[in-house]
Amino acid sequence: MAYYGISSNLVVYLTKKLRQGTVESSNNVTNWVGTIWLTPILGAYVADAHLGRYWTFVTASIIYLTGMSLLTLSVSLPALRPPICKNAAVETCKEASTLQLAVFLGALYTLAVGTGGTKPNISTIGAEQFDDFHPEEKAYKLSFFNWWMFRLVISVAIFLAGTPFYRHRQPAGSPFARMAKVIVAALRKWKVPVPNDPKELHELDSAEYARAGKFRIDYTTTLRFLNKAAVKIGPADPWMLCSVTQVEETKQMLRMIPILIATFVPSTMIAQINTLFVKQGTTLDRQIGSFEVPPASLAGFVTLSMLVCVVLYDRFFVRIARRWTKNPRGITLLQRMGIGLVFHIIIMIIASLIERYRLSVARQHGLVEKGGQVPSTIFILLPQFVLMGTADAFLEVAKLEFFFDQAPESMKSLGTSYSTTSFGVGNFISSFPSFYSFSYHQEAWFYVYKAEVSDSMEVLAEELKGMRLREPNQVSTHEWNVQKKSLHRNQS
Repeated sequence: MAYYGISSNLVVYLTKKLRQGTVESSNNVTNWVGTIWLTPILGAYVADAHLGRYWTFVTASIIYLTGMSLLTLSVSLPALRPPICKNAAVETCKEASTLQLAVFLGALYTLAVGTGGTKPNISTIGAEQFDDFHPEEKAYKLSFFNWWMFRLVISVAIFLAGTPFYRHRQPAGSPFARMAKVIVAALRKWKVPVPNDPKELHELDSAEYARAGKFRIDYTTTLRFLNKAAVKIGPADPWMLCSVTQVEETKQMLRMIPILIATFVPSTMIAQINTLFVKQGTTLDRQIGSFEVPPASLAGFVTLSMLVCVVLYDRFFVRIARRWTKNPRGITLLQRMGIGLVFHIIIMIIASLIERYRLSVARQHGLVEKGGQVPSTIFILLPQFVLMGTADAFLEVAKLEFFFDQAPESMKSLGTSYSTTSFGVGNFISSFPSFYSFSYHQEAWFYVYKAEVSDSMEVLAEELKGMRLREPNQVSTHEWNVQKKSLHRNQS
């Protein structure tokens, strides 16, 4: 809950309180959110290879709490934030110092490290409490991830209280090293033919897997090249000879990569909730009587919509679909993800139509030339927030369950981290065009982005034309730096 509260308001805090420009603040948000969703790969590695899921989660929770405490201090102590400025011209206000920015961003990235250990492990621990070989428990497990998204508000204290009753999985070594051994062994034996009889391949005894609490995985013909790693030839070096189960574990992780890549685009769309959508809200009429609606509060409708849709999906849709498909889940996880992707297409169409309407209202009231607040309620943005929650109920829940379900037993945390990785990459993709354009064409992307959330497109066009008339080599270095600083600090 703390993460969602911070991410929803971060772009506003960076622009209003720390006086960063639209591009810089948006990049800081997407880079931080991207890091938040990529660090679970590290947390999954530590859990699977060293500490185990339970102790990784506990340790990461302490780090997370440390980051929250530091963040609270950075926004509370006057010495750690810029002085209050009431000037209408933001560029005349004092900027945040290097120390103030370092403390604030340090706190944010401490949270990112803590998140890396909690996100891939807590849901995995919960799912592992259901026995796949017990019919009743297996049935409950099918609904676990739906209700997991609904019950995220359960506190860490309640989690710790259940410690004596948990089923704990022991670390099984580095999943990256296990996969690397298979790939290296296959490459070293790339000319060796794979025997037609799978029994001729190297495999450990079933009793050995049972003692280690692992499952033996049968031979498959997919990704056949990797089967060369299990061909009995040469020394019994772990980088030369791998078991069939180890090869199949690697295959399972590699087969999920296309699905992971397919989720990058919707994750990029989700990144707009805390940047573009919020900045749109700041230009609209937010008054309800004497109360002013915080633009970031609309993100709450994403969560509310998702919770309602998850309940409806689990209680009604699954039961109805099960009668037709005979699938215990109602529909397959990939079908559910596909429905979520369709919702994302609809969201982008609706969001573009709403943005066209917002700009047309600005033109009708002469705000293109003089600027000002667009006389249209902020609630015109509500459909895109509500539909985003509906899409999450299909795509995000199914994505989390899919990666957990398809990952081998010894790599469940790593499999779960695939889900968060797509969020991270999506946020970095959202930042990349801005970073590239600002690096090589300093004014270009900023004005494109500003045009998307501004009510003064003609003014922007004139400003952009004027800047293009003057190249950096036609002015002094000091003057050019001043221009860049002024450009970077402009806000929508």
